[in-house]
Amino acid sequence: MSGLRSEWPLWEVFVRPQSGLDHKHCGSLHASDAAMAVQLAREVYARRQEGTSLWVVRSSDITASDPGDKAMYFDPMADKVYRHPSFYVLPESVDHM
Repeated sequence: MSGLRSEWPLWEVFVRPQSGLDHKHCGSLHASDAAMAVQLAREVYARRQEGTSLWVVRSSDITASDPGDKAMYFDPMADKVYRHPSFYVLPESVDHM
């Protein structure tokens, strides 16, 4: 079976801990298909009823940005200061922002 398992696709597992919260990536596993990936994810990552929902996604279907392109995607644009409310004066009554 170990020879077969090495040919199974890799799946990323996401668990929603409570209704209304975001799904969080909790790990990866190998499975032959989506149904098996959900079953294995339940057994490995939610066997103690840690979640309310599971997502499994083939790792090969995920497209990610290149860490070398961080500036292009995540650095603030200096010419668009209006996107950052750092120059506003907040009244004292607004103390939780």
